[in-house]
Amino acid sequence: MALTHKATVMDEKAIKQALRRIAHEIIEHNKGVEAVILVGIRKRGVPLAGRLRSFLTEIEGSEIPLGILDITLYRDDLSRNDEQPRVHNSEIPFDISDKHVVVVDDVLYTGRTTRAAMDALIDLGRPASIQLAVLIDRGHRELPIRADYIGKNVPTSRSEQVEVKLIEVDQVDRVEILGPTLT
Repeated sequence: MALTHKATVMDEKAIKQALRRIAHEIIEHNKGVEAVILVGIRKRGVPLAGRLRSFLTEIEGSEIPLGILDITLYRDDLSRNDEQPRVHNSEIPFDISDKHVVVVDDVLYTGRTTRAAMDALIDLGRPASIQLAVLIDRGHRELPIRADYIGKNVPTSRSEQVEVKLIEVDQVDRVEILGPTLT
């Protein structure tokens, strides 16, 4: 089924404002950033985590550890996919035990990616807490998972897609809703 552009829900300015607000919320919730670690989920969660880290550093004046998480082998749909998954390395070169780990992703949908991320993190240590920051929450949960920090809630139908484009990956900052072509 072909999908066409239905709406642009965030532009570069809106994305920047949302990430700055999330940074302030992370600081407030954790009473600073002394025990906070950011972990971006590959692919677009990584640049979003990097941007959040910049805002947190700018606001708090201290460098926050940043890791990269590949959840490919933790996904519960591996047996359903016909093609072999491309596995990348996770890059978390620090101990996450007793830290407040903020997992960063672009879109929260069914919750399955977040569950896989939690499984992967728990294999690495025992964090004090795992928090979730997402740029877009589009609803339609299949698991009892919610984000702690949300850039924007975007109600969608299941037939629609939310497409996050970031300069680091796509050469543009924009969030769009795509939907089926009506004939």
